[in-house]
Parts: sequence; C-alpha cells; structure tokens
Amino acid sequence: MQMDHGQERLDDRPVAELPAVAVTRVAEPQETAAAVAHRRERLLAALTLIAGIGLVVALPFALRTGAEFFLPVTAALVVAVALVPLLEWLERRRVPSGAAAFLCVGFFLGLVNVAIASIIVPASGWVALLPSRIGQVKSTIKPIMEIYQSLDRFINETTRQVAISRASGVRTVTLETPNSLLDLVASSAPHAIVQMFFGTLVIYFFLAGWTAMRRRTITSRGSFSSAMATARVIQDVVDATSSYLTTITLINLVMGVAVAMAMWAIGMPTPLMWGGMVALLNYVPYLGPIAAALLLALGGLMTFPDPWSALLPAACFVAIHLVEANAITPTIVGKKLTINPLLILVALSFWGWVWGTTGALLAVPLLIILKTVLDAAGKPDIAGFLFEDGTLARPPHDEAERDEG
Repeated sequence: MQMDHGQERLDDRPVAELPAVAVTRVAEPQETAAAVAHRRERLLAALTLIAGIGLVVALPFALRTGAEFFLPVTAALVVAVALVPLLEWLERRRVPSGAAAFLCVGFFLGLVNVAIASIIVPASGWVALLPSRIGQVKSTIKPIMEIYQSLDRFINETTRQVAISRASGVRTVTLETPNSLLDLVASSAPHAIVQMFFGTLVIYFFLAGWTAMRRRTITSRGSFSSAMATARVIQDVVDATSSYLTTITLINLVMGVAVAMAMWAIGMPTPLMWGGMVALLNYVPYLGPIAAALLLALGGLMTFPDPWSALLPAACFVAIHLVEANAITPTIVGKKLTINPLLILVALSFWGWVWGTTGALLAVPLLIILKTVLDAAGKPDIAGFLFEDGTLARPPHDEAERDEG
C-alpha cells in the first residue's frame, strides 16, 4: 500500500520533476499512438492511390469496349451542353421547356443534314471516282517523282531483296454513289442509325429537363455557399463549352466559305464540299488541317494534269489556314480560353485512340469541361499527396532511426 501511495505521489508530480525513466514511460504511449495513426494514414493513402491508378488504367479500355453506348451518350451530352444557351434564350421568351428542347434538336439536326448534303454525298462521288483517276494521278506526279529517281531506285532494290513474292488475285471493287440522303441513310449500318437516334433522344431529354435538373441540384445543397458554388460550376461549364464551340463554329464557317470561294476561283469541282470538309476538319486541332491539306492535294491531282496546278488547292488552303491560325483564332479565342498545347495533343491522342475520328472531334470540348470543373473545384495536389504527408513519405521516427543507423 505504501508503494502504491508513493507511486500515486510520483505520478501526481509535474513532468519536469519526474525522473527520466518516468518521462519515457509517459511519452511512449503517445509516440506509439502517433506512429499507429501515421501508418493508418499511409495505408489509406496507398489504397486510394492504387484504386486511382487502377481506375485510370481501366477507364480507357472500358470506354473503348463500350463505345457503342458511351460514344453516343458523350457526344450527345457535349452537343446538349453547347445548345443550353439557345434553350435558355427560348425559355426566357416563355417557350415551354419541351418545345424549346424540340426546337434546339431541330436546329441541330438541320445543321447535320446540311453538312451531310454538302460534304458526305459529294465526297462519296470522289471516292467512287478515285480508282479511275489513279492513272492520271500517277502521270501528274511523274515529273515530281523524277527528281527522286535515285532514291526510288534504291528503295526498289532494297525491297526486292527482302520481299517475299506471292501470288494474289486481282479484286475489282465497284462503288455505288448514293444520289440522295435517303440512299445514304439506307446504305448506312443499322447500328449507326440506332446510335444516332439514341443520341438525339439523349439531347432532347437532357435539354427538356435541364432547367428543373439544375434547380434541383442547386437547391439540394446543405448551405447557401455550397449552392452558390454548385451554380457557379454549372454556369462556368455551360459558358465555357458553348462559347468555345460557338466561336470555333463561326470561325470554321468563315474559313470554309473562303476555301470554297478559292476552289471555285481555280476551277476545282464541288467547291462547296471542299469548304465544308475544311470547316469540319478544322474542329480537330493540328491534325485536322494536315488531313485537309492532304485531301485537297489528292483532289488537285485527280483534277488537274499539271503538277503545280494540282498543288494549288492545297496551297490556297494552307495560306487561308495560316491567316486563321495565327491572326483570327488567337485574337478571338485566346481572350476567352487558353489551354496548354501539350494537353490538347494528349487529349487528341487519347480520345482518338479510344473512339477514333469522333473521339478526336470531342477531345477539345471534353478537355474544356474537365478544365472548367477542376478550376472551380480545385486541382488535386498529387505531388503533395505522395511526398509531403502521403503515401511515399517516411514517418518521423523511421527517419530518426535511419539517421541513427
């Protein structure tokens, strides 16, 4: 009992008056609890990191495998977000939501039909004409190829040495050109038509329920500040996406008209098709103009017998594009939106790999939506998560033990 009373008196004294052994015994449980809490935080951080890496790795394969569902839904949502300002303009004029959504969908389908009639139908005629014009293309580029005869001879000799000869039958392909939109739709794949119809329904129902959905999302927040933040994020996403697509569409239309007039002036057949094709391909940064120049060069080779005249369509487009890319677009779009070119290239390669040409067209709008959401919600500090107090940081006592060792 005396020892117990003595121990109580010892424990009641201030820490400064306790012996060193007693201070160590008091501090050990606190250090052990801190170490356990730190290990628990490191474990949770490691699990979060592993789950995040797994999601990032699996997501593109899931999107690519389920392209028949995800592609039309994503494309429809991007188009619907771009049409929200038109919907709100109609609703402010007391047009019911359902009728306003129907008018927006009709406006969009009208633009699509104009694009199909002016681009796809004439382009199918050029594709059908290509086999019969191969000889003309070869004779047109023959003077240019003569400059590289030595290189061509070297390549042919090397190819003959390593090539394996095998007989193959000659196959004749006959392409039938659709004469109308009905023929084009009838010759399309059924699942593509179903996807287009499904995407149109997604656009309509998204727009029809947009006002109620936005109101419900904002009013369901727990506080006024949270509601205002949600409203700001939604409005920023709509404004950034619709502003970019509207501005780029107007720029592309002006450039398409300029290219069409240039093609008409030099005697290129179907100038409206070339202007529409240039306007469409210019939605894809960097890669679209290159593809447009190559197609115009091929069209010139199929049309003009002189090699320098054949390159004139591509040269006209390059001149117009240089003015647009270096003077018009930076002046107009640069004031509203600035995106790192590296991010654009990564987005183009990623979405192009996942969904092909349609994915490349959607790459920049999706990048804008993601950037707007991250700017409003805050970007994740991955470096701080890993190296400050996160997964890869050593606990303090581990560093002390390593220094002592």
